[in-house]
This record gives sequence, structure tokens and C-alpha cells, in this order.
Amino acid sequence: MYKLRGHHLFCLLGYRGMGYSKEYAENMTRMHQTLRNNPSTYIEIVKGPDQLCEKYPNSGKYHCQDDEIYERDAVILEKLGLKIGLTLKWEDIESCVRKHVIPSDIRLVCETCSWRSYGVCEEGIQDILEGKRLREVK
Repeated sequence: MYKLRGHHLFCLLGYRGMGYSKEYAENMTRMHQTLRNNPSTYIEIVKGPDQLCEKYPNSGKYHCQDDEIYERDAVILEKLGLKIGLTLKWEDIESCVRKHVIPSDIRLVCETCSWRSYGVCEEGIQDILEGKRLREVK
């Protein structure tokens, strides 16, 4: 089981191997590929820093505790119809995405995210809407 905060549910949809550091990217790749290959993996929705934040590099401002990030978590969980403390399978999260999210939501919900300009999150949401799974990270 993985512990994830709200906005990382969207980050995983668009993940393509980029990250804040080598260690962060390796950690996220492992998690992403586990979820891709085993969508019945359980996820516990947590408030605040999660298993991805654990590998955020020490080389600058630790944004994982910023109010703006907590707000993004809350907006995404509300959009998905999920709550902190809930445990569900990754495939159930994908089902929530299919029911409640469209690619253009990224522009509003993740407006200040530094990764948004790559467009990969919208692609990830579109993949899920088309019944596909997470993309393979090479």
C-alpha cells in the first residue's frame, strides 16, 4: 500500500520520468510502474507529505508543506470525490478520474505547478478517459 496526498494522484497520471532529483525520480518511477502493472495496489489518501515527498531533495525550499500545496490537494480530492483517510485501489482512483475529470481541469487545478507547461498531465488524464492505464516510463 502507498500513502499519497491529493495532488500526487494527478502527478502520477502525467508522470514521464522527470523529477526534482535522481532519487525523487527513481522513487516516483518505482511507484508509477507498480501502479501501472498492478492497478489493484491500495492507496491511502493522506493529508500532507507522503511517500513521494519523502524523496524531495534537500536542495532548496521544501514546498511539500506550503499552504498552496495543501489547497491543491483539497481541490483535487474534492474533484475526484475522495477524502483524506480513505483507502482504495489505484484502479478505483482511475475510475474516479473517468467520472469526474477532464484534461482541461489541469489548467485550473494545477495553475501554478511548474510541471504543467509540459502538457503531460492532460495527456495522462486523456489516456485514462480512453480506458488506457498509466504510460510506461522508459
